[in-house]
Amino acid sequence: MELSVIFAFWCVSILFVLTPGADWAYAILAGIRGRFIFNAVTGLVLGHLMAILCVAAGVGALVQHYPILLTAMTIMGACYLLWMGVKLFMHPATISNESNTTQPLDSARSWLIKGVGISGLNPKVLLLFFALLPPFIHPQMAFSPTTQIILLGMVHLLSCAVVYVLVGIAAKKILRTRPLAVTVVSRISGGLMIMIAGILFVGKI
Repeated sequence: MELSVIFAFWCVSILFVLTPGADWAYAILAGIRGRFIFNAVTGLVLGHLMAILCVAAGVGALVQHYPILLTAMTIMGACYLLWMGVKLFMHPATISNESNTTQPLDSARSWLIKGVGISGLNPKVLLLFFALLPPFIHPQMAFSPTTQIILLGMVHLLSCAVVYVLVGIAAKKILRTRPLAVTVVSRISGGLMIMIAGILFVGKI
């Protein structure tokens, strides 16, 4: 693919990555906890990868023929975000004492799985790729459309990984010594998830 096409796609893609949303809220929460930032971000990136592969596999055409699939995905994603948001709002993160008993060994895995759920079940991510990728695909190129989608998707995933890790690290550095700020930011993050879930529900009413 031409570098100009890749750069043009990246300029559009990075704007979406830099827009705070459920992914940001989860990365911030991971930073506040002080552990498993990379596990959380890996989960988020895997969720985006699932959406990219769905688009590359032609699921977009399937959704167009059977809109009920997108509706079901939207409701599932909204319910998951609502559950996460309410849980975080009612029980905000606290700064853990490193001298305390270590967390269970499966904590890293749970952070990864939740990350996949946050982005993988968010229909906005799938819709984003439906709208974002096709305009940059050129059938005349040597690469097949599927290959082009995957290549451009990798560019997006790299941007996601870098930005979300930086968000998590920034949250850890800035908030770890401010217990009150941790509580406030946690509740804001939870409220953001609840708001996004509400928007998804309203959009399907």
